[in-house]
Amino acid sequence: MSTTPDNAVRAYLADHRDAFLADLVQWLRIPSVSADPGRTEDVRRSADWLAAKLAETGFPVAEVWETEGLPAVFAEWPSGDPTAPTVLVYGHHDVQPAAREDGWHTDPFEPVTVGGRLYARGAADDKGQVFFHTLGVRAHLAATGRTAPAVNLKLLIEGEEESGSPNLPALVTARADRLACDAVIVSDTGMWAEDTPTVCTGMRGLTDCQIDLYGPDQDIHSGSFGGAVPNPATEAARLAAALHDADRRVAIPGFYDGVIELTDRERELFAELPFDEDRWLATAHSHATLGERGTTTLERIWARPAAEVNGIGGGYQGPGSKTIVPAAAQLKLSFRLVAGQDAEAVQQAVRDWVADRLPVGIRHEITFWGATRPCLTPLDHPALQSVTRAMGRAFETEIRYTREGGSGPAADLQDVLGVPVLFLGISVPSDGWHAPNEKVELDLLMKGVEATAYLWGDLADAWRPS
Repeated sequence: MSTTPDNAVRAYLADHRDAFLADLVQWLRIPSVSADPGRTEDVRRSADWLAAKLAETGFPVAEVWETEGLPAVFAEWPSGDPTAPTVLVYGHHDVQPAAREDGWHTDPFEPVTVGGRLYARGAADDKGQVFFHTLGVRAHLAATGRTAPAVNLKLLIEGEEESGSPNLPALVTARADRLACDAVIVSDTGMWAEDTPTVCTGMRGLTDCQIDLYGPDQDIHSGSFGGAVPNPATEAARLAAALHDADRRVAIPGFYDGVIELTDRERELFAELPFDEDRWLATAHSHATLGERGTTTLERIWARPAAEVNGIGGGYQGPGSKTIVPAAAQLKLSFRLVAGQDAEAVQQAVRDWVADRLPVGIRHEITFWGATRPCLTPLDHPALQSVTRAMGRAFETEIRYTREGGSGPAADLQDVLGVPVLFLGISVPSDGWHAPNEKVELDLLMKGVEATAYLWGDLADAWRPS
């Protein structure tokens, strides 16, 4: 649908590939580790570097935004067309910690290219996938003869994603007027495989908690008192055992309220993916699959809610025997949520479930550590179809669909800005996010550049949101 000519885009990318990669290497040398207080100035240096590079790219607005923690970068390039869609690209410029002694073959902050792969911390997660937008928009302009993008283009590149995005919700809320848009494009994601390019359509949400159980005022003798008073460790185990029913469904009343079920078409699309369960189990370091009866493994990790026991403890943990009824026990639970579920409603359902199951004589406290909402974009959404077409043109093959079982900050953008979230990324599982020897496949990186060069024209041609 887009009028952006493929040949012109590819010729521009061929002419500018080397300079683009040289700039990326320069950025990757900055060790912007948000989790390390000793790297705070490096994270700031990374933000300053990116803002300057975005201004050099042509963005008339390129600013460093301060937060209560580490800085984000905002950029904006209006299209000049009052009816054009406004698109916000999200990514992050901070990276995970990395050191040579972790198992890296080379210095993680001294990028090296071997066999068409660029190795460095942040090469895929997420500097490489953020930076491909700079060359993509320039290719879009060169190929179309435009002086501004076909859409109103904005970027928000945060500096704390690898530390849990603690200040992103407040930043997005405070700057909602500047960030206002019709859709968010998240370029902090990946594909199924190098030979199976895909677009992610949603992520699960998350809420997790600790349940502290208290019985006797102190540890007491299990001979003198055992079997006659409530035991908090036993009750922690009973709660854990009652979390699922015989079909491995979460047994908390109300937990599934509002869940948007998979359509038959979505199930068909999942089934078309070349899923190798044995290989997946090896990646999971596990020996068998297990979950909700009547669902496939991919359905379980992408489109079904889940509850997990993350930790359980209480009483004597040392060597040998200590015959007591312990005074306290703890249970840590996490809940992955899917579209349609409300995190606060789930939290209340958990509170009610715990209170109903505990006997008299067991006091308890539940602490929830916030929540991340799920996000999902319908397959027929016009903006998603533009992303699919742009990826299809770049890869010259059919694009399939996935979801993400984990959780991320995309839902914060969706909730505050009230717009759909779309995912455009080219990373593959072998890129080793957060691991030693992280890398990005350079040919795939350039496919990401090419896809963004097509995307802006396609969105402007196909979608005029009211």
